[in-house]
Amino acid sequence: MTRRSVKMGIVAIALAVMGALGASCARSDRAATQPAANEPGAAPVVDSVLLAFLSKARAAHHKADLAEASGDVAGAIAALESLTNGARPGGATPLPEASEVLSDTYARLADLRSAKSEFDAALGDVDAGLLLAKETTYFRGHLFEVRGLVEERRAKSMPEGEGRERARKAAMDAFDEAVRIQDQVISSALGDAGPR
Repeated sequence: MTRRSVKMGIVAIALAVMGALGASCARSDRAATQPAANEPGAAPVVDSVLLAFLSKARAAHHKADLAEASGDVAGAIAALESLTNGARPGGATPLPEASEVLSDTYARLADLRSAKSEFDAALGDVDAGLLLAKETTYFRGHLFEVRGLVEERRAKSMPEGEGRERARKAAMDAFDEAVRIQDQVISSALGDAGPR
């Protein structure tokens, strides 16, 4: 997993939200932030809390980039934890866009922790991300990919023996699940247009 792939995921989500914002630009500023008069109690067209959360996510990932580039992995982890431990749009049941950003952030945390040989903590991050990414999406598949990476690193850190073989098998199983999920995502997107 690279910092670029995490940023691309966050950017894609932000662009989708900003696209919704752009579509509402034809309305007046008041209409974009207030329910229409004929829609009592209707939700605002643009969710300013979600936009603030996405901005916070981008800032946290940029801060983590800077810390990581200077060799401060603990600082990178702390920057990302400011996002995962903070308030979430939707609360205990985050909005889908927030869930995607958080699951990607948990994947990055797992990558950082496993690079420091903190394998159990890394797997905890993967599990936390999977609680948010329950559907068959890129984000769920990516978390299994990272689980495989964590187990692969664990196996490499162990002496030959039964424990190392268990970690290798866990890595292979996780990579297989990542491939299965991403194949489903691709097939769903392509429909009948895919290769035969």
